[in-house]
Amino acid sequence: MDNEREAMDAYSAIVTRVATTVLPSIAALAIRTRRGIGAGSAVTFTGDGVLITSAHVVTGSGSGTAAFADGDESGFDVVGADPLSDLAVLRVHATTAPPAPFGDADTLRIGQLVVAAGNPMGLAGSVTAGVVSGLGRSLPAHDGRRVRLIDDVIQTDAALNPGNFGGALADASGRVVGVNTAVAGYGLGLAMPINSTTRAIIGELMATGRVRRAWLGVAGVPVPMPPPVAGRLGQSRGLRVVEVVPGSPAGTAGLYLGDVIVSAGGAPVESVQTLQRLMLGKSAIVTDLPVTVLRRNAFVDVITTPTEL
Repeated sequence: MDNEREAMDAYSAIVTRVATTVLPSIAALAIRTRRGIGAGSAVTFTGDGVLITSAHVVTGSGSGTAAFADGDESGFDVVGADPLSDLAVLRVHATTAPPAPFGDADTLRIGQLVVAAGNPMGLAGSVTAGVVSGLGRSLPAHDGRRVRLIDDVIQTDAALNPGNFGGALADASGRVVGVNTAVAGYGLGLAMPINSTTRAIIGELMATGRVRRAWLGVAGVPVPMPPPVAGRLGQSRGLRVVEVVPGSPAGTAGLYLGDVIVSAGGAPVESVQTLQRLMLGKSAIVTDLPVTVLRRNAFVDVITTPTEL
């Protein structure tokens, strides 16, 4: 019984420490659109007033009001939003809120403790705790009339509510590793990861207000390489093709279901994120991209030409 009580005390201490670290950097957003007043949360990204939130939280609005846990309140403008990553960048007119410490979601493991923090409806802060219950999940996203899949999403059983969308998902050290974005059924929440890919997206939004990316038209899942291939390449995983959009650059170039993408542009491909990173920026658009796949135990080279998404 004493051991159980000590474990609960340690768990509570971690959650309390994370809340103390993160909540001062969380803003409650009030957004006015043609449909009325909406609400959400945002995370302070820099000391000069840049916040990040979910793109769907600010859809249909170019400005709003941000309120912080210390009572500070300021107007904000939407710098840019990217529906295909469900991330948006805001800039507040004035703030004393400290930037949150940010980590790397690529270091997360299933079963790891995480804390979801938000500032819903102007309350003094809200936290829930749980574990990482899934990695590499997909989330449908609307880009105009088209529906695309957001890959590499974090799944957690830390409870979320709509007012927490755009808030922080933090690890046990209080580092923000995700932005809360959706509820995925009873007791499950989804968060966009903070990693090198999403940092590049945030950087593009800060610099230009939009994200240009190329489109290959292929979906894949990470799979282990056969041991002889892994030994030869020094690469333990590849990306198995599970969908090829008809008429897409991938389909036209000759990529097929079941192919395992080994490399693209000369770089090893071991995850969806690797391929996503290669699609970011205008330099990737209409530029030949050599892809090497493993097909029926043989290496096949294919030249693709991604188009603008």
